[in-house]
Amino acid sequence: MQINWLAKVRHALVTVLFSLSVAALQWAFAPERSPLPLVSYSLCIGLITWAVIDLGRHAFASARETGWPSGWRGLVLVTVGIALGYSLGNALGDLICRHLGLYRGGPPVDIQAEVRRGMLVTLVAGAVGNFLFYIWGKSAYLQRQMVQARSQATEAQLKLLQSQLEPHMLFNTLANLRVLIATDPARAQTMLDHLNAFLRATLDASRATQHPLATEFQRLGDYLELMAVRMGPRLRYRLELPPDLARHPVPTLLLQPLVENAIRHGLEPHLAGGELVVRARLQGEHLRLDVEDSGAGMHTDAKPGFGLTQVRERLQSAYGASASLDIGPAAEGGTLASIQLPRARPTP
Repeated sequence: MQINWLAKVRHALVTVLFSLSVAALQWAFAPERSPLPLVSYSLCIGLITWAVIDLGRHAFASARETGWPSGWRGLVLVTVGIALGYSLGNALGDLICRHLGLYRGGPPVDIQAEVRRGMLVTLVAGAVGNFLFYIWGKSAYLQRQMVQARSQATEAQLKLLQSQLEPHMLFNTLANLRVLIATDPARAQTMLDHLNAFLRATLDASRATQHPLATEFQRLGDYLELMAVRMGPRLRYRLELPPDLARHPVPTLLLQPLVENAIRHGLEPHLAGGELVVRARLQGEHLRLDVEDSGAGMHTDAKPGFGLTQVRERLQSAYGASASLDIGPAAEGGTLASIQLPRARPTP
């Protein structure tokens, strides 16, 4: 098992703070005693107990939920750790106090009472400390499970969105193909090529969570060519992708819902159709992706559909607060949907 040494350092620092707190409590209840020996003993006992338990647990099979040995192994490990921490910590603390002369000037000490008090404090502090580390381990596991569940839910929504998009587009395309095969075989062949490329790209996208921006634009190009056959001259489009952004990674199927939304709610209801522009550009430290149409414009009372909601949720899952989707009226009429993503290194 690979050990996370950074986490071990954090645990050791927490143990030091906890041991200092125990020494402070002991001194608060017996202020006539010198605080330095209390600090010395508390640190030695606490750190040795922590080292035996937190490092020794990796010698056993641990529960996935907590990272600690389950059953009797965990109980034996904690018992041995507390026992060794008390005996070795007392011996090391006594050696340090004698070497540094920390006993000088202190009041007479009842050895038997000190032994009983030390055993009780070690037992209680060890139990409390191990319980805290156990709870933290379980909390970290639950957080990882939540992140994984959120990611799986997002990908499930992506698959659901694909299952809704593909039949809708596929049935319309096949209907157009049926007509073109009889009237314009060359155009039907071109349409079939675009359909094949679109479905191939869709299959590749379903097997990954990210792909280069050039792949996303190529997929949109095939989709728009298919839509252009159905809408004819009512659909004009431009894809503007600077060469230096072609390999920038983006989530798969990110722009498809925005493009389909622009066609369905912007251009198709508009009698004269219009132009659809998809562009990518850098804006400071962000990548900006725009889908702009010159169609019917926004309806202020319209509720966001499944596709737009799913895009927002995917952005939130992948980038958190550093990404956004804004939809508003375009400068010259129509609708503008803009995505902002953190700038990333190109995919290899």
